[in-house]
Amino acid sequence: MKSMHNLLFKRHLVGALALALLAGLSACQPKPPTAWAGYAEAEPLYLAAPVAGRLAEMAVQAGDQVQANQLLFALEGSLERAADAEAQARVGSARAQAANADKGRRPPELAINQAQVAQARSQLALAQANLRRQQELLAQNFVARAAVEDAQLQLAQAQARLGELLAALQTAHLPAREDERQSARALAQAAEDARAQSQWRLAQTRQTAPQAGRIEDVLYRPGEWVAAGQPVLVLLPPSHRKARFFVPEAQLGGLALQQAVTLQCDGCGAPIPARITFIAAQAEYTPPVIYSNAQRAKLMFMLEARPDKAEDALRLHPGQPLDVKPGPTP
Repeated sequence: MKSMHNLLFKRHLVGALALALLAGLSACQPKPPTAWAGYAEAEPLYLAAPVAGRLAEMAVQAGDQVQANQLLFALEGSLERAADAEAQARVGSARAQAANADKGRRPPELAINQAQVAQARSQLALAQANLRRQQELLAQNFVARAAVEDAQLQLAQAQARLGELLAALQTAHLPAREDERQSARALAQAAEDARAQSQWRLAQTRQTAPQAGRIEDVLYRPGEWVAAGQPVLVLLPPSHRKARFFVPEAQLGGLALQQAVTLQCDGCGAPIPARITFIAAQAEYTPPVIYSNAQRAKLMFMLEARPDKAEDALRLHPGQPLDVKPGPTP
């Protein structure tokens, strides 16, 4: 009986030790973090003019909040204005030439043609009368037949001359030939295209904000020469602020694009709702040679999240440490 009692005691003792060992092992396992570490990141816009020139006006300074289409800076545009005036004059000349090709001759020129037609008709009437007179004289044997033939020739010449002048008068009312008119219209269009280019270059000397945001830095001062395409200032729109954080490999499978998260930082006030917009395809840290269970815990993947509202994004400052937590499940 005593041996049976000792056997039961030993079994209970082994069970208690096993439970204690399991509890100790579970306590030694690392708990998943309540938040992922990260920081605020910015994607500023480096604004430049596509034309070169001397900086004539800087309308903002670092720290200013600007609205969309607000003037930021202006380059000296005297050359561009002169080129635009020249292009405008060329457009007017080309349009006038195209319009002239669509017209006939001027009224004074038409009057000359009409006077010549009237004179030819008078000569034709005179030739007709002369022919009748010569025919009558021939019938009375007062002239030779050669005189009648001369009168007929003069009549034919008068008729041909009248036809020639009538054709010239009709042609004077017509516009230029179709090929010439098409050429004139093409030249006018080319002049207008050149004017559009000069207007574009003139407009590019004044740069406005593409969207609302904060001026982070001013890189040039008035009076300095700015090369074409060289950034003059740095603009940070609210939508270009984001959170960048790092998630262990074991927790990556539970995250997806557009999943809700919350951002917290010192002095930010209430948590900022955001959504995951980027998940890195490769780990930030790769242990060498072999992946063991311990080494896999060192694999960290970078993710990015953007605030849902622009006013919340303004609370994020580039470089600021953040705590990122999973958002509420719908």
